Amino acid sequence: MIRLRPTLLAGLALALAGPARAQQAPPPPPSTAPSPAQTDPLPTTTAPNPPQDPNRTNAPQPDKAVAPPAAPPADAKPNATPPAPPADAKPAAPNAAAGRPTLVETGGEAGDVDEVALRAKPAAILPGKAKWEEAVPALRQSFARIEAELAKAGIAPAGRPIAVFTRTDDDGFQYEAMIPVENAPEARPEAKPEGELRFGTTPSGKALRFAHNGSYEGIDGTYETLTAYLDAKDIMVQDRFIEEYVTDLKDGVDDKLDVNIYALVR
Repeated sequence: MIRLRPTLLAGLALALAGPARAQQAPPPPPSTAPSPAQTDPLPTTTAPNPPQDPNRTNAPQPDKAVAPPAAPPADAKPNATPPAPPADAKPAAPNAAAGRPTLVETGGEAGDVDEVALRAKPAAILPGKAKWEEAVPALRQSFARIEAELAKAGIAPAGRPIAVFTRTDDDGFQYEAMIPVENAPEARPEAKPEGELRFGTTPSGKALRFAHNGSYEGIDGTYETLTAYLDAKDIMVQDRFIEEYVTDLKDGVDDKLDVNIYALVR
C-alpha cells in the first residue's frame, strides 16, 4: 500500500548517507514474505525464455495431424466490410496528454534498471502537500490546475505529468507537480506566493530509472526494488525522487498504469 512509502524511503535515506551510516543502522524487521527485490535485488535484465524439453517435438503425431483449413464458400465475398459499431456506441474520450514525450525517449521495462541522463526542460510547477491516502486525488488535482492555467495563458504542454517528492513522513508528503512546456514565459523578479503556479525546469542529471507497471497502490514493490538495488550497488542518490506518469493517473487501482521512477545519482 502507498502508506508503506515512508518506511521504504528510510532505506533510501541509508543509501544517501553512504556505507558508513548504513552499517550503523539496525537491521529491518523480518518480513513474513520476502519481496522480489529482496530475493533478487538486481533485476537489470529480462530473463531468457526457458529451454525446451529435448524429448518433445513440435511435429504433430500421425493420428493428430493438423487438417488443412477449409476452403471458403463459393459465394463468399472477398474484402468484406466489417460490421459497423452499434448506433449508441460512445466514442473514446480524448486524452489531452496523449502523445506527449517522456523525459527519456526510450521506454523502460518493468523490473529493469536503466542508467539515463535527464535534460532540464522548461516546466510549469505547482507545489503541494497531501496525506498518503489522498495521493492520487491530490496529484490529479494539481495536474488539472496546471493544464487549466496553461490553457488560459495560451502555453502548450510538451511532456508527461511529473511529481517531484521533496519531503515525506509517516502522515504525508510534500511535492512539486510539473508539466513540461516548449517555452516558458520570462520569469518575473517577484517571488510567487506559496501554492501559486510558477515556471522553472524539470530535474536534470544522471539518474537511475525504475519502471513501474501496475496499480499505484502496488508501487511500493518498485520502491523496494529501488532501495535494494541502491543498497546492493552502494549508490548514493539525492534526497528526492521523481515519478513521471507515462499513462494517465486515474485512480489507485488502475492496473494499466505506467510510471517512471527516477533516482538522481549524487
